[in-house]
Amino acid sequence: MGFTQRQAGGRFTRYEAEAFIEQLQDVESNCSEPAPVPAWQHSAQKKLLAQMPAELLAFELRRRGWMVIEPFGGGIGGAPT
Repeated sequence: MGFTQRQAGGRFTRYEAEAFIEQLQDVESNCSEPAPVPAWQHSAQKKLLAQMPAELLAFELRRRGWMVIEPFGGGIGGAPT
């Protein structure tokens, strides 16, 4: 969504909140795509996910209702073990 660290913690100025609500309403009414995630944020997310144990990621996905199975061969990335 492109939030700053402060905004991700739930802290918005009045004007930031109004702008964000307006953006969401525009996307909903126009059925258009939301603004893309900034490259720096996407890169930071990829680095964070790469450091997390696969078991923790699988647990979180299951908690959210997803089905998770081990890759073929049981290794990371589907590589045979």
